[in-house]
Amino acid sequence: MIIAIDGPAGSGKSTIAKMLAKKLGFTYIDTGAMYRAVALKVKNSGIDPDSEKDVVELMKKTNIQLLNSDGSVKVLLDGKDVSNLIRTEEIGKTASQIARHPQVRKVLVQMQREMGKKAVNAVIEGRDTGTVIFPDADLKIFLTASPEERAERRYRELKEKGLNVTYQQILKEVKERDYLDETRKDSPLRPADDAVVIDTTGKTLQQVFEEILALVNRKLNF
Repeated sequence: MIIAIDGPAGSGKSTIAKMLAKKLGFTYIDTGAMYRAVALKVKNSGIDPDSEKDVVELMKKTNIQLLNSDGSVKVLLDGKDVSNLIRTEEIGKTASQIARHPQVRKVLVQMQREMGKKAVNAVIEGRDTGTVIFPDADLKIFLTASPEERAERRYRELKEKGLNVTYQQILKEVKERDYLDETRKDSPLRPADDAVVIDTTGKTLQQVFEEILALVNRKLNF
């Protein structure tokens, strides 16, 4: 069974996908982490993220692995654990930049499809898992929330980590990420035609999780 969960930054898809994978005993595949890993290498290499040719050349010498453990995932970039390094706002924005390149997406989509097929049962989350990577997924979920709500969540998360950020700064970055993801020519962020759209604004993680788990159980009992 393949469950595809898509949505914009801050919609809660990563946390929900991890919870669901752990509950079901499925493999968790974070497609966004793969773009972030490439973005980190692009940044460290001093390459212009807007140069599709240079990014693709760099990817030929790049190895990305996702190691699952109890519903969570460790991201290895060329053998090094970069799970925490890729979670900054800067890397997130760079990831959206490189994701606009068709050839970059082509390489990573192929890797993601192979991971999903190898796993057999998987919860896959990202921005085009239900529309492009696994259009025949057994269940497609599109999580969303208002930009203000998503910015507030991210702001609280970063403040808890001791980072000096402002809500207005985070809201601006959220809207910029949305624009990059929604307007790219190749695989723009949007719900699949047969996806169940869930607005998480004002809902707790547990409420959203239970709503999705009910959908999964109905699918399994079909």
